[in-house]
Amino acid sequence: MSAEYLLAIDNGTQSVRALVFDPRGNLIAMARVPIEPYYSTAPGLAEQDPEVYWKAVCQACQELWAQGVDRHSLAAVALTTQRSTVINLDQEGKPLRPAIVWLDQRRSEGLRPVGGWWGAAFKVAGASETVAYLQAEAEANWLMTHQPEIWKATHKYLFLSGYLTYRLVGQFSDSVACQVGYIPFDYKKQDWEVSWGWKWQAVPVDRGQLPDLVPVTAPLGKITAQAAAATGLPAGLTLIASAADKAAEVLGAGCLEPHIGCLSYGSSATINTTHKKYIEVIPLIPPYPAAVPGAYSLEIQILRGYWMVTWFKHQFGLREQGLAEQRGVEPEALFDELVRSVPPGSDGLVLQPFWSPGLVFPGPEARGAIIGFSDVTTRAHVYRAILEGLAYALREGAERTTRRSGVAVTELRVAGGGSQSDAALQITADIFGLPASRPHLYEASGLGAAIDAAVGAGIHPDFPTAISEMTSVRDTFEPDPATHARYDELYQGVYKQMYKRLQPLYQVMRR
Repeated sequence: MSAEYLLAIDNGTQSVRALVFDPRGNLIAMARVPIEPYYSTAPGLAEQDPEVYWKAVCQACQELWAQGVDRHSLAAVALTTQRSTVINLDQEGKPLRPAIVWLDQRRSEGLRPVGGWWGAAFKVAGASETVAYLQAEAEANWLMTHQPEIWKATHKYLFLSGYLTYRLVGQFSDSVACQVGYIPFDYKKQDWEVSWGWKWQAVPVDRGQLPDLVPVTAPLGKITAQAAAATGLPAGLTLIASAADKAAEVLGAGCLEPHIGCLSYGSSATINTTHKKYIEVIPLIPPYPAAVPGAYSLEIQILRGYWMVTWFKHQFGLREQGLAEQRGVEPEALFDELVRSVPPGSDGLVLQPFWSPGLVFPGPEARGAIIGFSDVTTRAHVYRAILEGLAYALREGAERTTRRSGVAVTELRVAGGGSQSDAALQITADIFGLPASRPHLYEASGLGAAIDAAVGAGIHPDFPTAISEMTSVRDTFEPDPATHARYDELYQGVYKQMYKRLQPLYQVMRR
């Protein structure tokens, strides 16, 4: 058999998946290994043993060979991971402490502000508070402040993608498109910040502690003999640079053009559009590197997005989960029935989905809110209001992106766990007033990594060809005009007014 298959290793928040694709984008085989997202030793902390991730990668690959996959049929392998999870390594490449997972909420207040002419410029621009927020959020600053002995011993400071790359190919390198987090990275040039840039003051990491950056589709290295023994991958197989999971998901959903909005209904809900021009939708908040070389992914993120759906199911959905087990169906089918038992607009119940605040959108003081309770309100209303509130927030994000880019979003692709709900897709189409489509594969982030591998290995000559060959739409949900009109009235008249009315109260709560 010729080597034409592509292996994507996808290290998400709740599982590690090893996926084999053919050059047409068909999923040939998959192995999934669940992992604990994190453990917490104190409120707000989220950590994990880095070995958990590596062992899951090894197990997922070994399960593929146990299924009968011919490892010698692989042309290349690509890696995509959760974003912003950081790991400190010593001189021998061993972890010095647990990984700090992206869900971690630790902060370092009272840090020395950025000074010099950069500090003066930020004061004039009214951006000092934004820069101070970035400093406080940076895990490296927390480590320097609270665990200086760990930081002093840190030889390399890597994202999870860089750590797994090291375990696979034995080199401290990482993809340009995996650099999403609080590090001295120039998102416009897609390289480390220039030596005189302000980010080295804000997050004073030593350049030598950071990995070498490799462009998307370029080789990161070859699988070492040690990694081959642990994973079963052929020694010498090329690891191709891909992107972080959200960017890979955008590519796997076929969203290469700026007018296609990619909604991700995952632990964080996002809307992304791919642009060739660098555009800050929110000043000082950069677009992230896309899974296509030299392109940018304009993103608006709702932290704890579809986590709220999981929260509802755990708190109020035991009945549906029990019935689903009795009937032998997926619980999501019964939750869709719950949604359909309530009319669009949830009888006036409107939810603002800011369970975790953002930096500027919506703002560091934000809280979640539900208004409009009445004597007809049931838990079904609350569940539908969650789905509607997330779609309202992402529509607002799409409108911000359109204003800044000048390119209107005219169609939607919806990926992530929440995309499997027909009710959620129909609500999305009706609130946006746009057709909303599912990609042909649920595993969109893995497919995006495979597309990068296909182009990098020369199986497809370019990205337009690869997307045409490897992606397609499975289902499309058309908006109902009457329902859209009802939603538009609630969106304009209630939802968009909520934040500015509640913001003074949020500020008091924050203090």
